[in-house]
Amino acid sequence: MPRTGFEDIRFVRLNAEVIPVNPTEAALYRHYGIAPILVDAYEPDDIIAGVADCDALAVVSASLPEKVIKSLIRCTIISRLGNGTDKIDVENATREGIVVSNVPTFCNDEMADHVMASLLGLARRIPAMSRHFYAGRFQKARDEGLRLHRVSGLTLGLIGFGASAKAVVKRARPFGLKIFATRKNLRAPRDEADALGVRMVDLDTLLTESDFVSLHLPLTRETYRLLDAPTLRKMKSGAFFINTCRGAITDESALADLLRNGHLGGAAIDTFDDIEIFGETEAPPDHPLARLDNVILTPHISGLSVQAGQDVAITGVENLVSVLNSRWPHPDNIVNTGVRPRLPLKEHEPALFHHRKDNALRLQN
Repeated sequence: MPRTGFEDIRFVRLNAEVIPVNPTEAALYRHYGIAPILVDAYEPDDIIAGVADCDALAVVSASLPEKVIKSLIRCTIISRLGNGTDKIDVENATREGIVVSNVPTFCNDEMADHVMASLLGLARRIPAMSRHFYAGRFQKARDEGLRLHRVSGLTLGLIGFGASAKAVVKRARPFGLKIFATRKNLRAPRDEADALGVRMVDLDTLLTESDFVSLHLPLTRETYRLLDAPTLRKMKSGAFFINTCRGAITDESALADLLRNGHLGGAAIDTFDDIEIFGETEAPPDHPLARLDNVILTPHISGLSVQAGQDVAITGVENLVSVLNSRWPHPDNIVNTGVRPRLPLKEHEPALFHHRKDNALRLQN
């Protein structure tokens, strides 16, 4: 059994108000005797004031730039309660000997569900039809409905072919969609793609031939603005664009222009570069995408569900407790695999954890 009772450990849980500790996470902290210090801060100096002397840190959405990382003079682990780590200065954390962990399987099913909901909403023009209905424009809705196309036989292009993209494939195939995908290494074995009925193509082919394009990439130096104005213009006339991963991969202004001038038929966007979803204040967005009626906008909720919250709590806390027990987290959950930790860590021991989801739910109740 892992050690319990970490009264001497200063553990800080960030984003305590925007994304509060959920019941499963709270139950696991109680089970392991961890007393989280709940901090909600956004600016680096404010974050530093709450985390500088912590031994361990968990974060959902806050940015941890170099200035914050340098202040973590005692921290042994940053447990990202989620997947992407583009807001964490992993490079400097590695230099400082801080293990950065994540939950790589987080919300794949939820994101795939959201992509399919977006695809169908765009294809059937559900938001526009709903607006017509409430305005009493029934004939206009019928006229527009006569110009819709059935989904079966259309092409879905997936930019990236990781777990979330493959989850989309399993949902899209029963709708009769043809599916293209592209990835960084097009020479990689295609056995899995072939088995799923996916045709691997280069990015240009995908953009020019797909009726729906969905992004499934992490935000890195290589993917930042990957879909700039010239690249977006390659998309098929009337095509639909879906982004549930990271806003900064796309030039949002160029996307808005292509939607406004009719080159693209519509878009569904759940993540943004220019709109701060997790800020201290909330207000209606002043953004060109928000002024278009052929766009579905959601506030970064594509990965959310009760079950996803349970999953991320279980793995995120396990990563934390492993390091507090002087053990490595599961290898798949280590972001900076080359780190030399501040404190020596023994090999990962999966037998330390017996709770998993069923036991975590029991602890919760």
